[in-house]
Amino acid sequence: MIRFGTAGNADSFYTQGYKSTAQAPEYIRKMGINAYEYQCGRGVRVNPEQAQKLRENAQRLDVKLSLHAPYFISLSSLEEEKRKNSIGYILESARAARLIGADRVVVHSGSCSKISREEALALACATLGEAVEELKKNDLYDIHLCPETMGKVNQLGTLDEVMQLCLLDEQLIPCIDFGHLNARTFGGLRTKEDFRQIFETVKNTLGEERMKHFHAHFSKIEYTENGGEKRHLTFADQTFGPDFEPLAELLVAYGCTPTIICESDGTQAEDAKAMLDIYLSKGGTL
Repeated sequence: MIRFGTAGNADSFYTQGYKSTAQAPEYIRKMGINAYEYQCGRGVRVNPEQAQKLRENAQRLDVKLSLHAPYFISLSSLEEEKRKNSIGYILESARAARLIGADRVVVHSGSCSKISREEALALACATLGEAVEELKKNDLYDIHLCPETMGKVNQLGTLDEVMQLCLLDEQLIPCIDFGHLNARTFGGLRTKEDFRQIFETVKNTLGEERMKHFHAHFSKIEYTENGGEKRHLTFADQTFGPDFEPLAELLVAYGCTPTIICESDGTQAEDAKAMLDIYLSKGGTL
């Protein structure tokens, strides 16, 4: 089943009187959507009691959970200690995912500002490969790591780089952030064919199974003409893209059932519901 949900709690979560993230599944269902990405961007902090409540509520209400690992993970760091620490943060994130009942962990791959992209990718591949081995050793291999496409030009995370990372192991699922790809290509996702190239790249590189069940982030993102991503916007913005309609048509055409997490600035629940409605209007089904 395709899933649409939020990255963390939207502004309306709090204005509607909700306080604890354990209540997120109830809010998500009230908003008419069915997925939620738990945010650990600033560090893995999970209260076991709250984690159990979140897991139970998500299972009861059929809300699919994923988890975003810390932003400071750098698989491509020139410092070995930072790469080793990144493996530790990934393990922490996977354990937290297990606690809340999530089976996907979104991971940033790092920067390539001080070395060539080829050198950065080689370091990231080696580090991510070690992380996968640690998951196996710690009985966490069923938690899928999802390397994310990134929005800033000096970050590792083009579509092709994420494909190379995901080729390391079949348990790796790409997190295609369409807003990031649009930002780093300075508005390159405009037409249905622009989006189709992404689907074809994933299918031809990783196979149809991972193409059909990929992980995704979607939001409109302001970008600069030299650096890429600047800030996340809402669907109300009429200046920056990408638009969801071409993607919705391709999701139906390819028969894909990804989890699509909306990262709009404060309106992620409302915008996720808008995406679901567009998807259904194009002939999609739940």
